[in-house]
Amino acid sequence: MTPTDMLRVEGLTTQIRVGGTWYDAVREVSFSVAGGETLALVGESGCGKSLTALSIMGLLAPKVGRVASGSIVVDGTDMRAATESQREAMRGDRLAMIFQEPMTSLNPVLTIGFQIAEALRRHRGLSKAAAREKAIALLERVRVPSAAERIDAYPHHFSGGMRQRVMIAMALACSPRVLIADEPTTALDVTIQAQVLALLAEIQRREGLAVLLITHNLGVVASVADRVMVMYGGDVVESAPVRAFFARPTHPYAEGLLKAMPRVDRVQALAAIPGTVPTLPEMPDGCRFQGRCPLAEERCRERPPLVPLKGAPDHAVRCWVRAA
Repeated sequence: MTPTDMLRVEGLTTQIRVGGTWYDAVREVSFSVAGGETLALVGESGCGKSLTALSIMGLLAPKVGRVASGSIVVDGTDMRAATESQREAMRGDRLAMIFQEPMTSLNPVLTIGFQIAEALRRHRGLSKAAAREKAIALLERVRVPSAAERIDAYPHHFSGGMRQRVMIAMALACSPRVLIADEPTTALDVTIQAQVLALLAEIQRREGLAVLLITHNLGVVASVADRVMVMYGGDVVESAPVRAFFARPTHPYAEGLLKAMPRVDRVQALAAIPGTVPTLPEMPDGCRFQGRCPLAEERCRERPPLVPLKGAPDHAVRCWVRAA
């Protein structure tokens, strides 16, 4: 872990139990995120993105999911070696997460002010009055209008964009070092999306946050990320700086994602990736994309390594054909 790395994950394997059998849903995933950097984790639904985030947060349901191997280090703390009470002290403090859907993530029977202040009282030991004042300041910081009047409102009183701002205020309440943003602009129209992303970028620049952005929106990735990591079937299949990725998508799955993305300079029909992500019991042992890949060969029955491209040491691909 370098001095600037706020988050380092090495060899993370997370298993999910299906019908009494444990399956590898995330396989040997490794990455790091430095302060002030944004790493985008992309892929279709079911590829392991959110499961990776929940593994980092330590929020897997014990009877359903488990981290089988690997290390997770957040701001110098080994999360796997920590006790549950130590992990609880980390969550909401040095490590925070913006969950995917604010309407289901916010408690509908508690005011937004109470929910923001709760973290401040838990982690910072503030009095009720002091936590309330800090909560108002946080709402103003994320540009919620009339924050002092709206602090006692309930989540259903807010629009989707405003609820997302409340979620950001909650996540930033204790000045975390690492922020995981899981689809932070889902279900928002493009104007509100732009506002939320600009707000996150502004806060990140000011505070030097390490951000792990989970999304399937490649337009968002192009506008805010420094690096991109593509997942399929729980495997990292491509990892590159964002400009290199868009200039030279190499794995067939990554290439397919970009061809399926609408563009203003392209009028032909979008190219769809055939098939769907297999269920865990149906997942092949080798390259997990082989059943949908137009380039699949016999050797794809064995799992390819994640290797750098020739002449591009920071651009790695997991493919027997394209990495050759």
